[in-house]
Amino acid sequence: MQYGFIIDNRKCIGCHACTVACKSEHDVPVGVNRTFVKQTEKGEYPNTRRLFSVMRCNHCTDAPCVDICPTTALFIREDGIVDFDNRRCIGCKSCMQACPYDALYIDPETQTAAKCNYCAHRVDVGLEPACVNVCPEHAIISGDMDNPDTEIAQLLSREQVTVRRAEKGTKPNLFYINGDEASLNPTATHKSESYIWSSQSTGVGHFSKFAEELTLGKDLLDIAKRQSGQFEVDSKTVSFKGEEAQAPKSIELLLNKDKTRRVYDTPDKGILWGWEVSAYVWTKAISAGLILVPALSFLLGGSILDGEGMLWVSSLSMLFLILTTVFLVKDLDQPGRFIYVLLRPHWKSWLVKGGYALTLFGALLSLMIAGFILKIESLAIVGFWGSAALAIVVAIYTAFLFAQAKGRDFWQSPTLAIHMLVHSFMAGGGALILITYFLGRLPQWSFSLQMILGGAIVINLIVLIFEILTVHPTEHTHRALKSILSGRYAKRFWIGTVLLGAVIPLTLLIIGSPIPITIAGVLMIIGVYITEHIWVEAPQRIPLS
Repeated sequence: MQYGFIIDNRKCIGCHACTVACKSEHDVPVGVNRTFVKQTEKGEYPNTRRLFSVMRCNHCTDAPCVDICPTTALFIREDGIVDFDNRRCIGCKSCMQACPYDALYIDPETQTAAKCNYCAHRVDVGLEPACVNVCPEHAIISGDMDNPDTEIAQLLSREQVTVRRAEKGTKPNLFYINGDEASLNPTATHKSESYIWSSQSTGVGHFSKFAEELTLGKDLLDIAKRQSGQFEVDSKTVSFKGEEAQAPKSIELLLNKDKTRRVYDTPDKGILWGWEVSAYVWTKAISAGLILVPALSFLLGGSILDGEGMLWVSSLSMLFLILTTVFLVKDLDQPGRFIYVLLRPHWKSWLVKGGYALTLFGALLSLMIAGFILKIESLAIVGFWGSAALAIVVAIYTAFLFAQAKGRDFWQSPTLAIHMLVHSFMAGGGALILITYFLGRLPQWSFSLQMILGGAIVINLIVLIFEILTVHPTEHTHRALKSILSGRYAKRFWIGTVLLGAVIPLTLLIIGSPIPITIAGVLMIIGVYITEHIWVEAPQRIPLS
């Protein structure tokens, strides 16, 4: 048995009855939707056409939201319906990143994830979903696709249908008859923050905490009243016949000259994983790197700090591990349920594997610290080498978590694990430089640090060059990379990542005296944070619906 939907765009009139019925059936708050009707206009007067596309959960056979959910709050029923239990949800938003169809949202009242669940409570008693019942044109068809006697199975056998983003391999069970690429592909049109009939341009729910001001400023309104005619737009200003005013991004989007445009859309969910996630990846890199760099130095025959120095190293590593946990929990919309990751784990999720890795890493660090304090050498050695082995997992597991976020193509890069491991050496090495400098031990460590960190910077630059020069297979990846290299994030990337985070530190390490090496350490720490922030945020600005 496999339930699914067909949207017959030959019949849909864009009445939004399905949206209203869904809201009424599930008491969905204003500003978020389980089902909505996207409207797109094509052409130029008088040759125009309006397209309607019902957007909702695709109830995928291989649902990435289910795989990434750390607490099995999302699950697939025996009839193929992807359902959810908000009592288990911790509000991590991983499912929203994993869904290529932008079907999930954070309910602003419960602070948990929610989506279309096929009206499972109605299906269980033999009824059709509310949206199917209310559609006046019978444009929404539901049923068991495996039963040849059902209408949906018969339509699938004789009509040509399309699905959204088939290349993601999720096997979606939402099909469109006469689906138009301009409507189904979010990159075919610009994401508008303000549009006709919209009163939710600043977003609600999770995004309402970070909503940007998207309304016209008083100065721009005054100019508009005094002037008329053509005006020009760049990324920062709007000019009316020579007079300028600040231009929000919504105005720039509304004034694009593309003949295909969205005229009704769902409110923007915003940046789901914000600065907390960037900071958590950064502090995690420092914590793991503080152990990895001394371990590699020892294996290469280099210097190793004495008991007092290693006590400082392990203690600082523990401090940054605690900060990692703080940032991770702070990003949850249900922080009180964080313990569910450990007590109700879904082992397919890399958030669970990472949570256990962080826990075990902290235990081994504690063992190491106890060994140095109590002067029990065997205890300290076991803690050191155990934490060093686990530090590799701690450094790179987020790459596999990001890879599970199938909605973000840029995070599917095969070099992401290398990227994060190298950043652990750079950030942890930078912190180690500061420790050895203030302890007066930098001279004995300078050669080892120069070799290890110089090599890490070179590998980091090679990875960046690979990312830039590789032919990217999807439009989403290409657009994210373009925003990094020449768009919104270009200054931060070229100045923060390349110059401050790589070129200048490498030069200072080659010089080799204590002060330049210390400055190099500080710059590497800063550069790693800037890079992680760009890599976390940029892909999230690509629309999924």
